Amino acid sequence: MIAPDLKTAIAQLGELIEVASMVVPFTGAGISTECGIPDFRSPGGYWTKNRPIPFDEFLASQEARDETWRRRFAIQDQFGGAQPGRGHRALASLYRRGKAPGVITQNIDNLHQTSGIADDHVIELHGNTMFAACLDCAARYEIPWVRQRFDADGGRAPDCPACGGHIKSATISFGQSMPEVPMRRAEELSRACDLFIAIGSSLVVWPAAGFPLTAKRSGARLVIVNREPTEFDELADLVVREDIGDALSPFIAH
Repeated sequence: MIAPDLKTAIAQLGELIEVASMVVPFTGAGISTECGIPDFRSPGGYWTKNRPIPFDEFLASQEARDETWRRRFAIQDQFGGAQPGRGHRALASLYRRGKAPGVITQNIDNLHQTSGIADDHVIELHGNTMFAACLDCAARYEIPWVRQRFDADGGRAPDCPACGGHIKSATISFGQSMPEVPMRRAEELSRACDLFIAIGSSLVVWPAAGFPLTAKRSGARLVIVNREPTEFDELADLVVREDIGDALSPFIAH
């Protein structure tokens, strides 16, 4: 059912949250646009201007690795100061109340952690751009260290000092295997919850898009909060096509 207006949407969502014993939020890029971080997939978004660099290209080409890191630093310069928006703060409030055990997210911006949800309770399906790791030995590297080496070497992506492997931001690129542990944890939460709220996701990127379906098939109520229609709207108990911050701000605990 599509909520006819914002007031109705807030009231109905509030009722569903109150009667739920376990709420699992699932977030996509739409929750962070209020924070100044663009939705990469939408028309005019980042990916319409910059072709994504697939994982196999990153592995095969020094030039591709250099360009990947150049883009990473350019994005940091533009959006690095972003702070959690109203949607993030609302979900952190549900977490602190014990309503939500954490959040499943497709985002890599670390804003759920900044909003107050513990690192261990943010299930990142596509990784995190705030640090890097060696693809061979898994040694962790902080972004400022990578940037210093990158700049000092004339824009060349550094390799791992420990083993010589390629260093990549801890995000999942196109063609890269999904992380097993987060995927398993997301599956478990989706099956266990009785209210699943998909927020700001187009629900077209698989396998992550399958979790709302898993929750619904396991008996949970499904809410979709997204400005644009999704393929799962007909399955949802409530569809909210309002601004995410406006729809979720009443749930911020003050």
